Amino acid sequence: MFVDRVKIKVRAGRGGNGVVSFRREKYIPKGGPNGGDGGKGGDIIIEADDKIGTLIDLYNHPHQSAQNGESGQGSNKKGKNGEDLFIKVPLGTLVEDMDSSTILSDLIENGQRIIVVQGGQGGKGNFRFKSSIRRSPRFAQKGEPGEEKKLYLSLKIIADVGLVGYPNAGKSTLLSRISAAKPKIADYPFTTLSPNLGVVSVDEVKSFMAADIPGLIEGAHQGTGLGDEFLKHIERTKIILHIVDGSLIKKEDPLYSFRAINKELNSFSEKLTKKPQLIAINKCDLLSVKENMIYFKDVFHKEGYQIFPISALTGEGLNKLIYSLSSLLDELKLKEKETITEVLPKKGTVYKFTPRFVINKKGDLYEVTGAEIERIVAMTNFDNEEAIDYFQRIIKKMGLEKDLIKKGIKEGDQVKIKEIIFTFSNK
Repeated sequence: MFVDRVKIKVRAGRGGNGVVSFRREKYIPKGGPNGGDGGKGGDIIIEADDKIGTLIDLYNHPHQSAQNGESGQGSNKKGKNGEDLFIKVPLGTLVEDMDSSTILSDLIENGQRIIVVQGGQGGKGNFRFKSSIRRSPRFAQKGEPGEEKKLYLSLKIIADVGLVGYPNAGKSTLLSRISAAKPKIADYPFTTLSPNLGVVSVDEVKSFMAADIPGLIEGAHQGTGLGDEFLKHIERTKIILHIVDGSLIKKEDPLYSFRAINKELNSFSEKLTKKPQLIAINKCDLLSVKENMIYFKDVFHKEGYQIFPISALTGEGLNKLIYSLSSLLDELKLKEKETITEVLPKKGTVYKFTPRFVINKKGDLYEVTGAEIERIVAMTNFDNEEAIDYFQRIIKKMGLEKDLIKKGIKEGDQVKIKEIIFTFSNK
């Protein structure tokens, strides 16, 4: 099964908890705190892999979680970090954050990676809170929760040459003849239900990638047939190779199917019709096609197109077609290298001010948001009085109490940070 679109939920690992521990050794009656920090939670990393051809695995397993960090131990032993989770996807996969509709990455090179969610930091052990005024802290931090995201992954296959044409024009047969690809071949329309990729060898050192795009018909860009599912896969190809069934060409309008396909390409995206195009008239092994080939050539040449008479069945004309495609690809690569890109001056570092917290009043409730303060809340153990005392001093230092008073908060009013509601007291 070929899957080129999938929605997944990813959750990075939670940081391990810091631990409360004290040194306990013979002849050392007043050993100090030695609680270790928790380990970091595992990240989730999406990586492009040229051995993967579909998103089927993520379709079957849409919920992906990385390993949590382990809690710290006594003797200042840090907890083990959670293992990162690597998700392998095909080359050409777009990764989009569904909540913000932001494209996070376009993975087009083998081994290219992106960290989509980061694991939470490990909580600090009680050793970290020792000071001149707090000799024996009896609290530690909880591990920070890992990031969570909903992602939309869509695949646009990467190929040098895209084979397009009406159903049963012979695209799959052609791909099987010029490469080692084994697409499904039959004599009924829409045999090919997913794009097939094949490496075409030109000589001992040169090769290119070709993709058989499932059959297109009129109205494909609007969803007729299977076209709207697969037109997007043509966007990354450098050359479009039209396969025209020579046995179905009408003498009164030999360009009909060619124009119909181009109309669909243009309706989907104008960029597609601006790509270099070659035309292969298939089934030239048939006598009826051979007899009309001179006429076909003349008609297409008048429109400015070069055609290649081929037989995907017998192999006739395929060598010439392969070398012509390879030569055109070389020309396109040379043009890319010769393109002069404007060298832009280096931009200075842009510093963006982000407030440590934002206060919004909603009726009698004061809601406080901000990455830093939300992280502090998530890592505080509110079942421990010393931890609560430490939390209160931290937020006072941050200026939260002062800003709440400026906003008009009164004794007994409620303050919400993340999912926790506090009662304000200025005593």
